[in-house]
Amino acid sequence: MSSAGKPRQRAAELRQEINHHNYRYYILDSPLISDAQYDKLLRELQELEAKYPDLITPDSPTQRVGAAPSQEFGEVRHSIPMTSMDNAFSDEEVGEWDRRVRKGLETEGDVAYTAEPKFDGTSISLRYEKGMLVQAGTRGDGETGEDVTVNVRTIKTVPLHLQGKGWPDILEVRGEVVIPKKDFERLNAEQLKQGGKIFANPRNAAAGSLRQLDPRITAARPLSFFPWGLGQTSKPVAPRYSEVVKYLKEWGFRTTEFFHVAKGADECLKFYREMLGKREDLPFEIDGVVYKLDDLAARERLGYTARAPRWAIAHKLPAQEETTVVEDILASVGRTGVITPVAVLKPVAVSGVTVTHATLHNQDELERKDVRIGDTVIVRRAGDVIPEVVGVIKDKRPRGTRKWHMPKKCPVCDSEVIREEEEAAHRCMGGLVCSAQRMGALLHFASRHAMDIEGLGDKLVQQLVEKGMVKTVADIYRLKKDVLADLERMAEKSAQNLLDQIEKSKTTTLARFLHALGIPQVGEATAQLLVDHFGALDDIMDAKRETLEQVHGIGPAMAEDIHSFFHEKHNREVIRALIKAGIHWPKPVKARKDSPLAGKVFVLTGGLASMSRDEARRKLQAFGAKVTDSVSKKTDYVVVGEDPGSKADKAEKLGITMLDEKGFLKLIGQ
Repeated sequence: MSSAGKPRQRAAELRQEINHHNYRYYILDSPLISDAQYDKLLRELQELEAKYPDLITPDSPTQRVGAAPSQEFGEVRHSIPMTSMDNAFSDEEVGEWDRRVRKGLETEGDVAYTAEPKFDGTSISLRYEKGMLVQAGTRGDGETGEDVTVNVRTIKTVPLHLQGKGWPDILEVRGEVVIPKKDFERLNAEQLKQGGKIFANPRNAAAGSLRQLDPRITAARPLSFFPWGLGQTSKPVAPRYSEVVKYLKEWGFRTTEFFHVAKGADECLKFYREMLGKREDLPFEIDGVVYKLDDLAARERLGYTARAPRWAIAHKLPAQEETTVVEDILASVGRTGVITPVAVLKPVAVSGVTVTHATLHNQDELERKDVRIGDTVIVRRAGDVIPEVVGVIKDKRPRGTRKWHMPKKCPVCDSEVIREEEEAAHRCMGGLVCSAQRMGALLHFASRHAMDIEGLGDKLVQQLVEKGMVKTVADIYRLKKDVLADLERMAEKSAQNLLDQIEKSKTTTLARFLHALGIPQVGEATAQLLVDHFGALDDIMDAKRETLEQVHGIGPAMAEDIHSFFHEKHNREVIRALIKAGIHWPKPVKARKDSPLAGKVFVLTGGLASMSRDEARRKLQAFGAKVTDSVSKKTDYVVVGEDPGSKADKAEKLGITMLDEKGFLKLIGQ
């Protein structure tokens, strides 16, 4: 019996049929009907939904055309963080990673890895509930991204409803949004024809297309999605990732034909060389190959470092190189005050990107390569991202080339520029007032281990700086509610919450305050050493270089940085303004001099289950002990927690007493 007279049933049939044809066309590349027949089905569904709007569902193929423009993107909190991945740039580094994996799994034989191209696009996470796409978010900072669900619905290779069966009720699929090379060329040609923005490369075009406030623009862009992993799932999908990939294809995702299961590092490297040979002919831009443990249970055993999984690595492809001319060299001041010589280049296309500037790293590197203004140089994108000058073609050096030298004064704020002893970096000492360092200084000042001003994050700080509302960290304490409430993504309540946090931060400790100032080389431990030695801010500010060097753990280079920082007039003015704003701290508690730990030097490495590193440091300092960041012959104890770093290895080589958490707690009588 025909269902034509039953709109709801007919709409459901049409959605199912059209979604199936989409899967055949976009995923399997094997259409069953002509374009005209497909269009006829889609038109019928559109007419039905127009007549009966209540029939429209989120997974309807008609929803791919894009909705009305929005004013801004909401936020997506990732249930499982979207971490970054460690990189390898050589066969040796891949071999070393494989050795660490096998050691962690306590196996001598080869292990099974998956190998696949590392697509050069923008990462997103898709959340499906009961088979339906309910949310799509960008990677963002790994914890929180932007909600781009409406835009992602327009991507033909993203299933609005999962195909087949067996998928978990909750399924998060992570992957890369990319634009094929040929489509990218056509997009740029069309942009040029219409007087629009020309994209530098497919990655930028994909990212820009995904973040359009008008989804109809996204719908018109040739975007594709390739999955590369899972986030949260309500039940396990399969014991091995290679099996997960098969399921993803059955459920409606387009997977790469170059996916491969490799036995051991040698097969991984063989796959890498195959991809390197095919790089130019691939339909998509790739910037490397990703190797991952195939066994998902083994991944859980290996776990993560602070920033990346131990069970995966990205083997980067060698950067492509071009030659061009150095037209000038400028001093660029970074967010931390480090001054980097940057070559101004005659524009040249490298790996699909027009390069006009390239880093020369530092004065020593510039002199080693003997780069001069007027030279013809070889340029590459390091890691396929950061342009750098590889070397000079001296046979092409013309007469009249000019050498470049680091300025003695900051080109931005005119503060003194000093060079770290035994280091290559030159640094501007105007940390609190230098506009080039402003965002970095503000974010550091507000960070959790400094003044701990919750709510003062990247986007808000950027607005405050761009609008000229905050020029130094002292200006934070002059912000007004009505002004804050007018900012993007702010309102009266959020403005008041921020002001409450700013007020709360006024009660702090001297060590936190010193750390917050962003003094070069002065971290939390060094700030505490200064407080323990001097006791008062004025004494620290007025200390001579030789006096600072007498503090245990502070050498000549660090003493020079501290002395130079406090003897910059601008910095002192900002510090006085901060104190005037009401920042205060209790008098430091005198350490127990009768304790057997008094004067002993400790280093903490790895995480402790019973307390934070801050708490452990404070407990040791209360006993009169000193806590430093680096292991040396003067170190008495190294407290080793979970996932210790290289400090534990160095302590073992030096024969220093090492304490596990149980031994540490016993030592402090807890």
